[in-house]
Amino acid sequence: MMHPCLIIAPSDKRGRGVFTAKSIPANTVIEISPVLVLSAKERSAIEKTKLFDYIFEWGKSKKQGCLALGYVSLYNHAYESNCDYEMDFEHRLVTIRTVRKIKKGEELFINYNAHPTDKTQVWFDAT
Repeated sequence: MMHPCLIIAPSDKRGRGVFTAKSIPANTVIEISPVLVLSAKERSAIEKTKLFDYIFEWGKSKKQGCLALGYVSLYNHAYESNCDYEMDFEHRLVTIRTVRKIKKGEELFINYNAHPTDKTQVWFDAT
């Protein structure tokens, strides 16, 4: 499931990103995406490729990885994100939900630390 107003467009200094063509209320599910689960061994191999920037840690032990389908792997990082994500390990899904009202034309961000306001330094320069 993907909200019909989502679009992919150039993101300032970030390559591509996910944007909205219409305003979206707070606490709106905007995407539910299936994932391809990677074993710890597969994740290790993928981390040596360009796909490293598009996978998520997966599973309770976080040793596995996953590649989310849909737009999920294209949401850029922000320490004060306007969206949050939830992982459903049993059903192999990632859900993206707005945490505040999003204005038309605004880029949608998730915090790669798995919480919208977690300021823990990520593995790349996020300034």
